[in-house]
Amino acid sequence: MAENLSLQNFDWDAYEKEAQGKQNEEVLAKYDQTLNAIKDNEVVDGTVISINKREVVVNVGYKSDGIIPATEFRYNPDLKVGDKVEVYIQTQEDRKGQLVLSHKEARTSRSWDRVNDACNSGEIVNGYIKCRTKGGMIVDVLGMEAFLPGSQIDVKPIRDYDQFVGKTMEFKIVKVNQEYRNAVVSHKALIEAELEAQRKEIVNGLEKGQVLEGVVKNITNYGVFIDLGGVDGLIHITDLSWGRISDPKEIVALDQKINVVILDFDDEKKRIALGLKQLTPHPWDALDADIKVGDKVHGKVVVMTDYGAFVEVAEGVEGLVHVSEMSWSQHLRSANDFLKVGDEIDAIILTLDRDERKMSLGIKQLKADPWENIDTKYAVGTRHFAKVRNFTNFGVFVEIEEGVDGLVHISDLSWTKKIKHPSEFTQIGTEMEVMVLEIDKENRRLSLGHKQLEENPWEELEAKYGVDTIVSGKVVEINDKGAVVTLEDGVEGFCTSRHLAKEDKSVVKNGDTLDFKVIEFNRDAKRILLSHLRTWEERKEVPAEKKAAKKEAAPELPKMEKTTLGDLSVLADLKASLEEAPKAEEAPAKKVAKKATKKAEEQTEE
Repeated sequence: MAENLSLQNFDWDAYEKEAQGKQNEEVLAKYDQTLNAIKDNEVVDGTVISINKREVVVNVGYKSDGIIPATEFRYNPDLKVGDKVEVYIQTQEDRKGQLVLSHKEARTSRSWDRVNDACNSGEIVNGYIKCRTKGGMIVDVLGMEAFLPGSQIDVKPIRDYDQFVGKTMEFKIVKVNQEYRNAVVSHKALIEAELEAQRKEIVNGLEKGQVLEGVVKNITNYGVFIDLGGVDGLIHITDLSWGRISDPKEIVALDQKINVVILDFDDEKKRIALGLKQLTPHPWDALDADIKVGDKVHGKVVVMTDYGAFVEVAEGVEGLVHVSEMSWSQHLRSANDFLKVGDEIDAIILTLDRDERKMSLGIKQLKADPWENIDTKYAVGTRHFAKVRNFTNFGVFVEIEEGVDGLVHISDLSWTKKIKHPSEFTQIGTEMEVMVLEIDKENRRLSLGHKQLEENPWEELEAKYGVDTIVSGKVVEINDKGAVVTLEDGVEGFCTSRHLAKEDKSVVKNGDTLDFKVIEFNRDAKRILLSHLRTWEERKEVPAEKKAAKKEAAPELPKMEKTTLGDLSVLADLKASLEEAPKAEEAPAKKVAKKATKKAEEQTEE
């Protein structure tokens, strides 16, 4: 009865649900056993099951397949369905329930160890050149990005980097940085390894003087690098041509095949010196045997220096024109004032040394020496116009014509003016007329004068400016000793400071025009001394009232212009007579007598 009651109270719905749940769990467990056990953030192997332009579908044995962008397989253009690839489980289910995978991260997580192993072992790896960057390229190697310097792409300089973008090439990992986890790769290192074997073979067979064929690999401003088939040599710019060149491109071009001769080589330093001009005879050896000193030659200026110009008279044959041989003028300047590079000129051979391969030339010799007929062309007493070239304290240097210079002494500039420096009289670059005074043909010197163009005016001036003559003059200069005064006819006189005193006690200034008395005229010394003081001092008269007062205050005394010994005796007698007079009456007369005595004594002392 009790048993029946328990069956009646049994929950058949709950039992059914529980049995169904257990069954589902068993089914799910059996299903999970058919799938791979994967976890987030781990690397597993997968199989490519589909490929299109945008994505690659990979099966990792999970309940859903993963989709990976096709760009992550760009390094492997040969990828096909069925290939095994490494993938990184980013998440088993995203919001859409999709398995998210990454092939790039899978490669990156394992690539660093493989990069280090490849660097240590020297393994050659494949890499995909992704893009250009500053100084080189970015390469995808073993799943990580590495740097390929531009200099490590090839053994020869690369002019167009873009041609390598998108290519897969072999590389050698040459450097890794553990701190920043980056690497540097090189394709050049693989080529050099192959070339090293060829180089040793080539160098072992080299001999000085051997002629080889090579290709112009690079051109610099100092020379040309030649590829001899695995080893490089340098032709210095001086060994390209017997003549002077400023740019190697004048002789060779890139990628040009040329024959060169081995001048020297150093196996240790891996240097090979080559020559091109040595394949042709030296131009001096081919120089015309009939050319001699004194011959006229034509050439082109190839090099300029301050001291001269190098002129190429034949290919590879040069002569020096020294600056002293460019002009008969004694004013030696820079050679650049006469010639410039590229000028074509005629010249005379002055010296010729075939053994030393040296030649000196001259261009002034094409003109006659102006000093050969100096006595007739510029005879003493002749007048000429000359250009002022330079000043000194003692005179002016002038040039009558190129090569003919002369000196005008400062004393020969003017008859009347006192000139302290030639710059007061003329200026550099101006023309002035001169007269030849003296010729020194041996030393190539002319003594010239300017004042000699006019007659000496001092004989006439002596009559015009005699002593005590009153003249009008203008003060043009004042110094400590006095003033320089310009008179008529441009003649100058001098007035001392004492004789500059003005009647109204005012100060004389530059530019004042005053009357002066001539107190000295020296024709030989060409000197005129003047005085303004004398013009007013001698005409000044003492007022009449002042004279009358003096007469009343003093007894009449002998009028003396100058006291003599006899006058002194008279004064002594007067003094004695006054002493005998009464004291009350003697005072006024005694004072007058004493004053007269003192004045007479002073005049006597003077």
